[in-house]
Amino acid sequence: MKISEKIDFFLNRYIKGDRYLWAFISLLAIFSFLPVYSASTNLVTTYGGTNTVFSYLLKHAIFLLVGFCILFFTQFIDYKYFYRMSILSMPIIFILLIFTMNQRKELDGVNASRWLHIPIINISFQTSSIAGLVLFIYCSRYLAKKAKKKKEKINFINSFFPLLFPIFFIIGLIFPANGSTASIVFISVLILLFIGGYPFTSVIGVLLMGILFAGIYIYSVIKWGTPIHRVYTWKSRIEKFFDHESEENYQMKQSKTAIVLGNKFGRGPGKSVLKAFLPQSSSDFIYAIIIEEYGSIGGVILLFIYILILIRIMIIATKVQNYFCSLLVISVGYPIINQALINMGIAVGLFPVTGQTLPLISAGGTSMWVTFFSFGIILSISRMIYKNSTESTEMITYHEP
Repeated sequence: MKISEKIDFFLNRYIKGDRYLWAFISLLAIFSFLPVYSASTNLVTTYGGTNTVFSYLLKHAIFLLVGFCILFFTQFIDYKYFYRMSILSMPIIFILLIFTMNQRKELDGVNASRWLHIPIINISFQTSSIAGLVLFIYCSRYLAKKAKKKKEKINFINSFFPLLFPIFFIIGLIFPANGSTASIVFISVLILLFIGGYPFTSVIGVLLMGILFAGIYIYSVIKWGTPIHRVYTWKSRIEKFFDHESEENYQMKQSKTAIVLGNKFGRGPGKSVLKAFLPQSSSDFIYAIIIEEYGSIGGVILLFIYILILIRIMIIATKVQNYFCSLLVISVGYPIINQALINMGIAVGLFPVTGQTLPLISAGGTSMWVTFFSFGIILSISRMIYKNSTESTEMITYHEP
């Protein structure tokens, strides 16, 4: 058997779902080694110790390898399991979020209760990332179930306890320690509700309720709270964002300087100067380092790849003849692109600093695994659109479980 035939056999047997999406995911993951390797020199200089650039790169490689394993095995899971999983996972997520919030961890005098640490395997994970994914699947299930019952029209009143209460409860638990993630999840849920046929006036009502609850919390903290609350961090970041003359706006200035130095074609791989001065250069501000090294052209190409991923997500969502699957693809896929656009927007100065990483590129941890799992769900659904090439290329229709 020729090498090309072996590759075709492997791809047909083990790689399921949308091949274009597989290609884009692999391309971003492979490319991530270059900026992470370059930016890691800053981590070695900053933290020192026994860590080397190679150790940071090896850690990134391990996270990617585990991520691809998650992606590979998730693509074989039938969509019916995701449908049922959302109900079973909600109580677990409630407990994890409540436990995370009550840890009362502080970092530099500010609430840092975002992570749960697993002592045995020495891994920390951000519960908000998992909670957001579970919430998206749950909302997709509810909207699909209601759409199936055409006689029972969905409205604000009859959907409050089964749909809106879990939404506000989960986001409310995320918000105090991670306002940016809570806001992104909330916006993504609103878009999902709109696409899923939730009445437009009710969507506006949900938006206003969210703004009201957030406003009450922020006002209460400023009025009676202590500096430990992250509200003061948000307030400081927003003030710095609008005060362009502020000397404290260090991160944004370094990020913009890196972008200017990159010009059109960049300084070349590994030749970033600002990586030594820009905090979080391997995660939150990695896009600025990419532009410095690969130029504005490289930055635009990276943006274009994320847009192509969004297009593939929309194609899969429109081709699969199952309402739940369509909503599920949009609900787990759109937030990834949304996060990428926000990360890029922060690097170029369009948004205040929020701490959002660049999906599949930034040196990450469990958030990267959640991204791979989300893509695995999309690939799992995309493989149902067409039968294996050995059988037929006709579209298959799947019904609600």
